Amino acid sequence: MTSSFEFHTYPARLSDAERDKALKVLHDGVAMGRLSHDTFIRRMELALAARRSEELVPLTADLPTESRLSRVLFGTVEAVSGFTVRLRRAWQAERLPAALVARRPQDARLRRVGTSRAGTPLWLLSVGHGSRQVLVVAGPHANEPVGGATVLRLAERALADPRLSEDADATWNLLLCLDPDGSRRNEGWLPGPYSLGRYFRNFFRPGFLEQPEWLPHGAAGARLPETRALLEVQDELRPFLQCSLHGVDVGGGFVELTRDLPGLARRVAHTATRLGIPRELGPYDTLYWPNLGPAVYRIPPPRPGDLAAAITEAAVESTWYHPHRHGTVTAVVEAPMWGVAGVENGQPPTDADAFLRTVSHTLRHDSRVLEQLLARIRPFVQGGTEAGTGLGLIEYQSRVVLSAFELARRHAPVRSRSGEPGWGTETVVPMHRE
Repeated sequence: MTSSFEFHTYPARLSDAERDKALKVLHDGVAMGRLSHDTFIRRMELALAARRSEELVPLTADLPTESRLSRVLFGTVEAVSGFTVRLRRAWQAERLPAALVARRPQDARLRRVGTSRAGTPLWLLSVGHGSRQVLVVAGPHANEPVGGATVLRLAERALADPRLSEDADATWNLLLCLDPDGSRRNEGWLPGPYSLGRYFRNFFRPGFLEQPEWLPHGAAGARLPETRALLEVQDELRPFLQCSLHGVDVGGGFVELTRDLPGLARRVAHTATRLGIPRELGPYDTLYWPNLGPAVYRIPPPRPGDLAAAITEAAVESTWYHPHRHGTVTAVVEAPMWGVAGVENGQPPTDADAFLRTVSHTLRHDSRVLEQLLARIRPFVQGGTEAGTGLGLIEYQSRVVLSAFELARRHAPVRSRSGEPGWGTETVVPMHRE
């Protein structure tokens, strides 16, 4: 099993460790005032597009390679990449988005849109002043942290590129983390070292009814405060595009759409190839759903007797579909935390019967192991019920969102709006001081 951050499917490309080191130097440079914001963004883009080590040399030649500030802000680089520390910061150290707002108060705003079950603020970072609204939701699932870093990448892009905001008459609204309480319970694996074993031994994910994206009882019956906050934001903004950012444990990247965005599959293929991210051509989440192109699927309306009715009903009865009434198209962007090349192989096995027998044997074996584990832990569980990682990955998810944005705004049937009472130029109170 290969980490998607060191994926070797494609030949002769720059390693993520080298790229990450150069990006860390650039982050230090802008934090210390040695680079302007525009220069930082330009060099960051060049670093992300670089294919060979020598392309990075001129980008950092005029900057020191190490600083105490870097260690304080981003921690020590661990495993194959330092991104795990940044992911944790992006989700839980609110100083980063607050610092961004303080730097660009005329263009970026931070407001509290709700409170979690444990009393943690839910923060919405808005960039731009356009009349057409984009909503990007990070952290809907507690054990999928990549979205927290992706929204910060998108904020920087929107601030640096007027084509994404002013020229497009668009405002980017970035919900920094929908389930902050659950994400905090993943601290056992987020700091690294980064391995599948450490992840599965320490990850936390609440039961279905405790996940804030789902609406099993409809919008009127939503009982989680995080869910109600998201619904209110959706009804306020009426976005033409909503993106929900998810992470696949093991496998490849794919996109689920509530409405077709012609051309998205081609752009996903280009981005995945460029960044070495495998595309998943047959994810179980999209079983029997219409295929709009490789690794892009449309969520169909549920029908009684469907082969995958339960999966479809869960998707339709969710915050993905709630803003559909406003003309919103939702893109669920899945990015793999550990990539596997085999998920891109769409060819049927040469001996299908033998393959199914092997899978069946594995499932029976794993079921027996799970039964033994449940028997051991059941006496210690009281009252519980079932109902009750690299910069390449972040860049992949960011580029897929930007592709969806460009395609969706061409076909947006309505103009969205914002209910914010006023957009002054004053700096908001930083989150960590509230």
